[in-house]
Amino acid sequence: MADGAVALQKAAREEAYSLPLEQLNPAQPALFQADAMWPIFERLRREDPVHYTEEHEFGPYWSITKYNDIMAVDTNHQVFSSEGGITIAEQTAGAGPLPMFIAMDPPKHDIQRKAVSPAVSPGNLTHLEPLIRERAAQILDSLPIGEEFDWVDLVSKELTAMTLATLFGVPQVDRRKLTYWSDVVTAAPGQGLVDSIEQKMEIFVEYHAYFTELWNQRVNSEPRDDLISMLAHSPATRNMEPREYFGNIVLLTVGGNDTTRNTISGSILALNQNPDQYRKLRDNPGLIPSMVSETIRWQTPLAHMRRRALSDIEFGGKTIKKGDKVIMWYVSGNRDDEVIDDPNAYIIDRERPRTHLSFGFGIHRCVGNRLAELQLTIIWEEILKRFPEVVVTAEPKRVYSSFVKGYETLPVLIPARN
Repeated sequence: MADGAVALQKAAREEAYSLPLEQLNPAQPALFQADAMWPIFERLRREDPVHYTEEHEFGPYWSITKYNDIMAVDTNHQVFSSEGGITIAEQTAGAGPLPMFIAMDPPKHDIQRKAVSPAVSPGNLTHLEPLIRERAAQILDSLPIGEEFDWVDLVSKELTAMTLATLFGVPQVDRRKLTYWSDVVTAAPGQGLVDSIEQKMEIFVEYHAYFTELWNQRVNSEPRDDLISMLAHSPATRNMEPREYFGNIVLLTVGGNDTTRNTISGSILALNQNPDQYRKLRDNPGLIPSMVSETIRWQTPLAHMRRRALSDIEFGGKTIKKGDKVIMWYVSGNRDDEVIDDPNAYIIDRERPRTHLSFGFGIHRCVGNRLAELQLTIIWEEILKRFPEVVVTAEPKRVYSSFVKGYETLPVLIPARN
């Protein structure tokens, strides 16, 4: 681990337990980049599980940090609204928050979600499975042996981009555009990918134009089984405003890319950090589905979701006022020892591995959760067929974000067979 990250982790622990409670602010991207946010959440769960941060660059907010409290917020859309956005930061494209169905309440949310859900139905997943397996095999068979490479770039991004391109019905040659645009959506200006909000908006123009052209093609042709065609031909969505269409494209791009990709990378890292679990998996590949669920919990690829209170409510002994911003910290709830035994440990044969918050709960539960699990299961089935071990050779470079909990790079090496 880099000296800077170690120092930040040490300082973060000292600060988490020395500052007055009211000064604790978990929404710091630098802490997430250094994997140093854990002590703050640990203290908040114990001492102030419904916590108010008064000063933040995106305004004051409540932190909900315990598993059952998060479930209570997530399943109460009558009081805790998704309208206007799902992150602590406002996601904009030039004129206020982008409308998208995850940032809507019923009934509009339900109608728009229903329009795209056939793309990830059990029947369509059965159709996609052999294609995903074929691509996973091709990706793994092309990897260099005995030399270091970036797992994020050659495996995690590649498989998820191929799947997302298929879901959108776009040419595979354009798949890395989807990856790039997804990264731009969640990128903080000045942190490497984009220099300024103006540059970000310029990229959004290109992104918007690409999908506008796709809409025009699909709306004027026979219905197909891709997401764009579903939106263009569903009576509930074919007349949506262009910004609303683009907002849903942004949602589907990020949802279909970042989460699965970062969990694929996270699985390699977790197994390397826990070699006993890696041996357990090699000895019993039947544990792959359980390992996948445990990795989704351990990784928690989206650290939080936001709601806004529609009325005053007494919650956890606190009064949340109408209009207040409420952050559900999934990343904290997934480490709650009152619900999950030994939550900081990575245990691939847990008794109830699907007990986690990473997909959310209630009406906004991740629409593509089964597709994510399918991709993770397939890639690991194919990895274990080929490689006795994938060795992490250096610390990953983590994403600068308190929303996307992921990896920019993960250096690995596949040892040559003797």
